[in-house]
Amino acid sequence: MENKNLQFKTTLNCGGCVAKVKSDLDNTKGIGEWNVDTDNADKILTVQSEGATEEEIVAIIKSKGFKAEPLTV
Repeated sequence: MENKNLQFKTTLNCGGCVAKVKSDLDNTKGIGEWNVDTDNADKILTVQSEGATEEEIVAIIKSKGFKAEPLTV
């Protein structure tokens, strides 16, 4: 399975918000490196997918009380 970068518009506004999803993103099979650009107005989450789907990543973010919407890369 090929690796690809997925991007999401989120409501992860600060480091505290990012910390709430960190463990789940770090421990999900199929997710490599990831980061959130909290300086960007859309709070862009970029995930290096190693098999994880957009739906799985959105579900993780939503389970912590935040919103995530896939962007076309």
